[in-house]
Amino acid sequence: MKTVLAFDFGASTGRAIKAVYDNGKISYEEIHRFDNVPLTVDGHICHDVDMILSEVKTAIDKAGEIDSLAFDTWGVDYGLLDKEGKLIHQPYHYRDERTKDALSKAFEKLGADELYAETGNQIMSLNTLFQLISDDNIEKADKLLFMPDLFAYFLTGEKVCEMTIASTSQMLDMKEKCWSKKVLDTYGIKESLFAPLNESATVNGKYKGIPVISVAGHDTQCAVAAMPSENENAAFLSCGTWSLIGCELDEPVMTEKSNTLELSNEMGANGKINFLKNISGLWLIQETRRDLAKTDRKYSYNELEMLARESEAFRSFIDPDAPELSAHGNLPDKIRSYCRSTNQPVPETVGQLVRCIYESLALKYRLALEQIGECTGKKFDVLHLMGGGTKDGFLCELASESIGIPVIAGPIEATALGNIVLQLIALGEIETISQGRKIIAEAEKVKKYEGIHTPEWDEAFERFCKIIKK
Repeated sequence: MKTVLAFDFGASTGRAIKAVYDNGKISYEEIHRFDNVPLTVDGHICHDVDMILSEVKTAIDKAGEIDSLAFDTWGVDYGLLDKEGKLIHQPYHYRDERTKDALSKAFEKLGADELYAETGNQIMSLNTLFQLISDDNIEKADKLLFMPDLFAYFLTGEKVCEMTIASTSQMLDMKEKCWSKKVLDTYGIKESLFAPLNESATVNGKYKGIPVISVAGHDTQCAVAAMPSENENAAFLSCGTWSLIGCELDEPVMTEKSNTLELSNEMGANGKINFLKNISGLWLIQETRRDLAKTDRKYSYNELEMLARESEAFRSFIDPDAPELSAHGNLPDKIRSYCRSTNQPVPETVGQLVRCIYESLALKYRLALEQIGECTGKKFDVLHLMGGGTKDGFLCELASESIGIPVIAGPIEATALGNIVLQLIALGEIETISQGRKIIAEAEKVKKYEGIHTPEWDEAFERFCKIIKK
């Protein structure tokens, strides 16, 4: 029997899940949760590392006797350490606007096509490379640690760089699985800035005698590791604040088409490539709810879903990834402005507003899977939707109707389960991710959605594609 503690940190919430592996079965419970509220430091949005670390130690105390612990977090963000190993500045948040001009600045030295050919990452201004170009602290830094490795460092004093989280940076050579010399040299970034690369499921140090393990540092890769299927024609959707939709491949796809379609290659915990698209996710609903609470009233998520269900279908759409919709503040007004500028009916009621978001996400999922199919030749027969989005039945229904294939929702705790399985592999209790997936598939409850794909969805999709290209 082994007991492990999985820290799963999202951009809005942090959680600690205690799991026991006994007689081939995993049982688990959430023992601690906290809001991950960003700070404003000198006009910039930053992560409150001191607060998070305090919550980590509280959770460890609550957990009692454990055999290991590990962290997974969102991608791209990092902390910079000086030569004494001290944090130079609270880590910047990927939504901080200091990177708004970073792409044009970066492209002066290396074009978007060349960057993609080197790294295989979808070009996004929030990626680590573009954050570094905009970071005035880089000259003072001795080491860069990505967020899961940073929290592990605070406990162990060991500096490592786990491969899956490194693959979100726009600086990793996906074919050779090492840092891209061309990218680093072009932007004057020293390779010595990075700690040694290590694989998932590796013990990297100890905290008070407890092994601290590098799992898949990127939460998406933890979720994919817990996908309850080995079906080669399955697609995955890790759905939370972000929606990451894709499939597993043996080799990266880094073609002109995949670049044009903004598809990304990331390292999976099992050594495979996760070929995917980053799409905004439930943050759109969460942010809308927060803004409504300031101007209208506080709605529960269930109330928002019911209002959306009662509203007219296919009235208006947004591109969930439109730049003007990516920043905090006044999202309902921004959505109305987007619809107005694209000559669509403007959402007036709360139900119309929320339905617009739901349908737009479902249509963007269809578009992404069609694009992934074009680049891989794959025809998907099922979509495994995992994470917090599994609790949103309306989204699951719309996704199945939009795409025209079954959606299997679950497990809800996919990210934590992937973290747990990888710890158990590092401890020698489980041999492979495939074995872990079988354990999860046998134990976890999932729900199958088989929505009816009507001609109205095809008409809506055609209109959606025209709108988002304007």
